[in-house]
Amino acid sequence: MKTLKELLSQIESLQNQVAEVRQHEVAEAIAKVRSIIDEYQLSPKDIFPQSRGAKASAPRKSGGKVAAKYRDPISGKTWSGRGLAPKWLAGKNKEDFLIKD
Repeated sequence: MKTLKELLSQIESLQNQVAEVRQHEVAEAIAKVRSIIDEYQLSPKDIFPQSRGAKASAPRKSGGKVAAKYRDPISGKTWSGRGLAPKWLAGKNKEDFLIKD
Protein backbone atom coordinates (compact mmCIF):
# COMPACT_ATOMS: atom_id res chain seq x y z
CA MET A 1 0.00 0.00 0.00
CA LYS A 2 1.24 3.47 -0.86
CA THR A 3 1.92 6.09 1.76
CA LEU A 4 0.07 9.35 2.08
CA LYS A 5 3.15 11.23 0.95
CA GLU A 6 3.40 9.15 -2.23
CA LEU A 7 -0.27 9.64 -3.03
CA LEU A 8 -0.05 13.41 -2.50
CA SER A 9 2.97 13.48 -4.79
CA GLN A 10 0.99 11.62 -7.47
CA ILE A 11 -1.91 14.06 -7.09
CA GLU A 12 0.42 17.01 -7.54
CA SER A 13 2.02 15.40 -10.59
CA LEU A 14 -1.38 14.72 -12.16
CA GLN A 15 -2.56 18.26 -11.45
CA ASN A 16 0.52 19.61 -13.21
CA GLN A 17 -0.13 17.33 -16.20
CA VAL A 18 -3.76 18.48 -16.35
CA ALA A 19 -2.69 22.14 -16.34
CA GLU A 20 -0.18 21.55 -19.15
CA VAL A 21 -2.64 19.59 -21.32
CA ARG A 22 -5.38 22.17 -20.76
CA GLN A 23 -3.06 25.02 -21.72
CA HIS A 24 -2.06 23.18 -24.91
CA GLU A 25 -5.67 22.32 -25.87
CA VAL A 26 -6.91 25.86 -25.21
CA ALA A 27 -4.15 27.24 -27.43
CA GLU A 28 -5.19 24.83 -30.21
CA ALA A 29 -8.86 25.78 -29.82
CA ILE A 30 -8.05 29.50 -30.02
CA ALA A 31 -6.00 28.91 -33.17
CA LYS A 32 -8.90 27.00 -34.78
CA VAL A 33 -11.39 29.74 -33.88
CA ARG A 34 -9.13 32.47 -35.26
CA SER A 35 -8.65 30.49 -38.46
CA ILE A 36 -12.42 30.13 -38.95
CA ILE A 37 -12.99 33.83 -38.20
CA ASP A 38 -10.39 34.79 -40.82
CA GLU A 39 -11.69 32.30 -43.39
CA TYR A 40 -15.29 33.52 -43.18
CA GLN A 41 -14.45 37.16 -42.37
CA LEU A 42 -16.63 37.12 -39.27
CA SER A 43 -17.08 40.05 -36.94
CA PRO A 44 -17.74 39.96 -33.20
CA LYS A 45 -21.38 40.87 -33.93
CA ASP A 46 -21.69 37.75 -36.09
CA ILE A 47 -20.49 35.54 -33.28
CA PHE A 48 -21.95 37.36 -30.27
CA PRO A 49 -25.20 39.08 -31.27
CA GLN A 50 -26.37 41.72 -28.80
CA SER A 51 -30.01 40.74 -28.73
CA ARG A 52 -30.88 37.58 -26.90
CA GLY A 53 -34.62 38.03 -26.77
CA ALA A 54 -34.50 41.73 -25.91
CA LYS A 55 -32.91 44.73 -27.57
CA ALA A 56 -29.54 45.67 -26.15
CA SER A 57 -30.39 49.36 -26.34
CA ALA A 58 -33.63 48.94 -24.39
CA PRO A 59 -33.31 50.18 -20.81
CA ARG A 60 -33.59 47.61 -18.09
CA LYS A 61 -36.56 47.79 -15.81
CA SER A 62 -35.62 48.44 -12.24
CA GLY A 63 -37.63 47.31 -9.27
CA GLY A 64 -39.57 50.45 -8.54
CA LYS A 65 -41.90 51.10 -5.66
CA VAL A 66 -45.31 49.48 -5.66
CA ALA A 67 -48.40 51.05 -4.14
CA ALA A 68 -49.39 49.78 -0.72
CA LYS A 69 -52.16 47.21 -0.76
CA TYR A 70 -52.59 46.51 2.97
CA ARG A 71 -52.54 48.81 6.01
CA ASP A 72 -52.32 48.10 9.74
CA PRO A 73 -55.04 50.28 11.34
CA ILE A 74 -53.18 50.42 14.67
CA SER A 75 -49.69 51.42 13.57
CA GLY A 76 -50.51 52.76 10.12
CA LYS A 77 -47.77 50.62 8.56
CA THR A 78 -48.40 49.42 5.02
CA TRP A 79 -47.43 46.45 2.89
CA SER A 80 -47.50 46.13 -0.90
CA GLY A 81 -48.28 42.42 -0.89
CA ARG A 82 -44.84 41.54 -2.23
CA GLY A 83 -42.13 39.75 -0.33
CA LEU A 84 -42.51 38.39 3.17
CA ALA A 85 -45.66 39.34 5.01
CA PRO A 86 -45.08 41.74 7.91
CA LYS A 87 -45.39 40.55 11.50
CA TRP A 88 -48.48 42.66 12.12
CA LEU A 89 -50.27 40.58 9.47
CA ALA A 90 -49.10 37.16 10.68
CA GLY A 91 -51.94 34.76 11.41
CA LYS A 92 -54.60 37.25 10.30
CA ASN A 93 -56.84 37.46 7.26
CA LYS A 94 -55.18 39.76 4.71
CA GLU A 95 -58.55 40.74 3.26
CA ASP A 96 -59.39 42.54 6.53
CA PHE A 97 -56.43 44.88 5.98
CA LEU A 98 -56.99 45.75 2.30
CA ILE A 99 -56.71 49.45 1.53
CA LYS A 100 -59.94 50.56 -0.09
CA ASP A 101 -59.58 53.22 -2.75
